[in-house]
Amino acid sequence: MKKVISVAAAVAALVAPVAMASAPVMFSTIDYNAPSDSDVKGVRLAVLHGQVSEVQGVDFALLGLSETDKTTGVNFGLFFGASKVNQEMKGASFGLFNWNEGLTTGANFGVVNYTNDVNGLNLSTVNYSQGNTLADVGFASISESSTFQLGIFNMTKKIDGVQIGLLNCADNGFLKCFPFVNFAK
Repeated sequence: MKKVISVAAAVAALVAPVAMASAPVMFSTIDYNAPSDSDVKGVRLAVLHGQVSEVQGVDFALLGLSETDKTTGVNFGLFFGASKVNQEMKGASFGLFNWNEGLTTGANFGVVNYTNDVNGLNLSTVNYSQGNTLADVGFASISESSTFQLGIFNMTKKIDGVQIGLLNCADNGFLKCFPFVNFAK
């Protein structure tokens, strides 16, 4: 029995570093990653649709969607590229469409930002957040709650700071909707 345990421990020690390894460079497309790792620590190019568990570094999306569970670094949408982060984003996203379902710590720069919780900045034509945002800047910003919104149209259920824009709506605002500026009552 001791020999079996010793052999199992030796095999586990040899296999663990290989199983935990991540790719420094990856190419992803529909149902294909080269190399076939689930993690990238370096640079990844996703064409049409690429999906991995985690990217630490730079993630480029070309003509489609780059999807990760966690990203630490930078997402770049190139030529109709978009990014989707399912759990956690730390860093910055630049693209036509940034879709972050979990917590974003950093900034989203795009034409449309569709987010959940953002501890940082959303800068876009349209910012839509299902959760809390620290700062939204765009033509239209809609969130569950926010600290600061600047744009033509701003709407939130709960404003903790101020809204500045042509029309500002907050359920807890000094008026529910008010032009130019609104803040919590």
